[in-house]
Amino acid sequence: MPTHHEIIARALDCTPAQVEATARLLDDGSTVPFIARYRKEATGSLDEVAVASIRDQRAALVELDQRRETILRSLRERDLLSAKLERAIAGAQTRVQLEDLYLPHRPKRKTRASTARERGLEPLADALMAADGRRIDARAYVDAKRGVPSPDDALAGARDIIAERINEDAPARAELRSLFETRTPLRSKVIKSKQKDASKFRDYFDWSEPLRRAPSHRVLAVLRGKSEGLLTVTARPDEDQAVRCLRRRFGRGQGFAAAQVDLAIVDAYKRLLMPSLEKEAIREAKTRADHQAIKVFTTNLREILLAAPLGHKPVLALDPGFRTGCKVAVLDAHGGLLHHTTIFPHGGGRRQEAGPTITTLCKRFSVEAVAVGNGTAGRETEAFVGALELGIPIIAVDESGASIYSASAVAREEFPDLDLTVRGAVSIGRRLQDPLAELVKLDPKSIGVGQYQHDVDQRALANSLTDTVVSAVNAVGVELNSASAQLLAHVAGLGERLAAAVVKWRTEHGPFTNRAALKRVPRLGARAFEQAAGFLRIADGEQPLDASAVHPERYPLVETIARDQGCRVSDLLGDAERRKAVDIGAYVTAQVGRPTLEDIMTELGKPGRDPRPSFEAFSFADVHSIDDLHTGMVLLGVVTNVTNFGAFVDIGVHSDGLVHVSQLADHYVRDPNEVVKVRQRVTVTVVDIDLDRKRIGLSMRSG
Repeated sequence: MPTHHEIIARALDCTPAQVEATARLLDDGSTVPFIARYRKEATGSLDEVAVASIRDQRAALVELDQRRETILRSLRERDLLSAKLERAIAGAQTRVQLEDLYLPHRPKRKTRASTARERGLEPLADALMAADGRRIDARAYVDAKRGVPSPDDALAGARDIIAERINEDAPARAELRSLFETRTPLRSKVIKSKQKDASKFRDYFDWSEPLRRAPSHRVLAVLRGKSEGLLTVTARPDEDQAVRCLRRRFGRGQGFAAAQVDLAIVDAYKRLLMPSLEKEAIREAKTRADHQAIKVFTTNLREILLAAPLGHKPVLALDPGFRTGCKVAVLDAHGGLLHHTTIFPHGGGRRQEAGPTITTLCKRFSVEAVAVGNGTAGRETEAFVGALELGIPIIAVDESGASIYSASAVAREEFPDLDLTVRGAVSIGRRLQDPLAELVKLDPKSIGVGQYQHDVDQRALANSLTDTVVSAVNAVGVELNSASAQLLAHVAGLGERLAAAVVKWRTEHGPFTNRAALKRVPRLGARAFEQAAGFLRIADGEQPLDASAVHPERYPLVETIARDQGCRVSDLLGDAERRKAVDIGAYVTAQVGRPTLEDIMTELGKPGRDPRPSFEAFSFADVHSIDDLHTGMVLLGVVTNVTNFGAFVDIGVHSDGLVHVSQLADHYVRDPNEVVKVRQRVTVTVVDIDLDRKRIGLSMRSG
C-alpha cells in the first residue's frame, strides 16, 4: 500500500522526498510562504501552491485514516471484522470506498429488511437468491403471530432483504456510481406554482446538461434555485440501463425465484440505490463546483490585492451621495486623516460651495490625486470634480465592502469619533494609496469578486481566501514601522496577537531600527522571528539588507560575498557590475544551494522594490447611464470580476457589462483568466443592450 507521501507525490507530480521534506517543515511549525521562499533546497523549489497542496492533502489523508480506524474499531467491538474485510478496508483509497465496505455492517435503524429478518424470512431470501431449481414454497413462512399473514407477505419480506443486500453490495454500488458519474444528465424544472417568483432562474425552467460537463456556475445556480424552493433538480441515468447493470450481477435467469429476485432488483434500484447515488452525485458535482467557484474567487482576489498602488501621496477621497451629500476626507501620504467635511454638489442650497471647497482643500494639503467611490452618484461626482480642472488625476475606486469596514471594530478603533460615512471615505482614499494594506482589514467575501460565494462550502472558501491574502501580503512585504496591526497579522509567523504586540512595542519604544530588534517584542520568540523577518522591511535602517527580502539568517553569507569582492554590503546593493562579478557557485554549501543564492543576488539588485505594477490613472468615456449606450459603441473599461462564463466590465454606467467567454477573443477561450484579469483595462464593443433587465452585452473580439 503506498504511503501518504507517495500518494501526494503522484497527485502533484513531484517526488516523495520533496513531499517528506515539506511535511517535516510544516510539522516543525514553518508557514507556507516561508517554506516556499526560504527553504527551496529542502523542497526542491516547490512553490506556494504545491506547498499548500501538500498541507491540505496530508490533512485529508489523516482524516481518511481516522475514519478508517473508527470503522475498524466499530467492527472489532461487534466481532464483525474478518481478515478479508480488514484487508479491503486497509486498502480503501477514498472515503466512498470505505463507506461502501462499511455499509453492510453499519448499525442501522429499523428498516423493512430488518423487520423481515425478525419475522424469520431470511431463509426464504436465501432460497430465492440461490435459485438452484428447488421448489420454493412461501407458505412455509406464513406466521400470523410474527406478522406474516400470507405467502405474498412472506415473498415481499424476502424481497426487502434481497433489495437491501443488493444496495449494500460494494462492487454493485461502484459500477452504478460510475454510471452516475459518466452517463447522468443534470436536470432542472421550475415548480409551476412558483413560476412567477422564479424569474431570475428562467434559464433553468426546463434545462438539462451532462452532469460531468456542467460548469460550476450553472450547477450552483440550479442548486440555489432548488434551495429556494423554486426548482426541482435531478441527476439520474437511464433507469433501464442502471437496472440492466444490476441484473447482470444478481439476475437468476428464468422461473419463479428469478422473477422474485428481479422484482427485488428493480425495488433496490428505485427505492435504495437511486436516491442514495443521486444524492451522492449531486453532492460530488457541488463539491467540484465549489472548487471551481473558490478558484475563481481567489484568483480575482489576488489580482485586487496586488493591484497597483498610488503610493505615498496625499489624497482627497470622496464617498459620493445624492441626498446626503458627498463625504470628503483628506489623507496624508501615509493614509492619516488630515481633514473631513461634507459637500453637496448634486443639489441643495449649498451646491455652489462644493467646487470651491474641493479646490481649496487640494491646494491647502498639496493633494496629488482624487479618489471617488464608484457607487451611487460616483460617475456624477467624477464629472463634477473633473469640471474643476484641478490638474491632478481623478480615479474611480471600487468601494465594495467600504460600508462593512466603516461599521467594523477595526474602524471604530481607528476613528472612534467619526461618522460611519466619513470612515468610508477614508477607506476609499486608502484603497487608492495602497489597496493591499486597506483591503486586509475586510472579510475577503465582502470585496465582491466571487461567483456564488454564499453557496459554496464556507469553510473551504475561508481557508482559500486566507491563504490568498497571506500569500499576497508576504509576496509584497510589509513595512515594519508603518504597517497596521491588521496588515502585520498576515505576515508569516505573526498572527493577530503578535502583530498587536509589535504595534504596541513600536508605539512605546519608537521605530524599529533593525530587524533584530523584533526579538525584543514580548512573546515573539525565535520561531516567529525566523518565519516573519524576511517578509518585514525597514527602509533607511541601520542594516541595508533590512530593506530587502534577504533573510537575516543569510546576512553573514552576503557579508562574506561583499568581503570577497573587496567592498561593503551597501556597495553590492548599488553596483550591478560588482554583483555580476560574483561566482555564486563558489558559495554553494550543504545548507545553501543555487536557488537561495540566485534569490539573494536578484534581491540585491532590487532591494525593497514593490513587485506590484506601476500605477496608471484611468478615466471612463463620456457616458453615464445605460441610456447613453448604443450597439457598436467602442469604450474603455475596467474588468471588475472574472467568472467561468466570462468577465464583467465597468464602462462607467453603473451597471457592469458582461463579455461572455465566447466574446473574449478571436480564438477559443477555455479559461477566461487566460485572457483577462480583475482590474485590467480593456477595450470593448457594445453588442447588446437589455434595458428592462439592465443587462449590457460586450465583446472584445476584433470583428
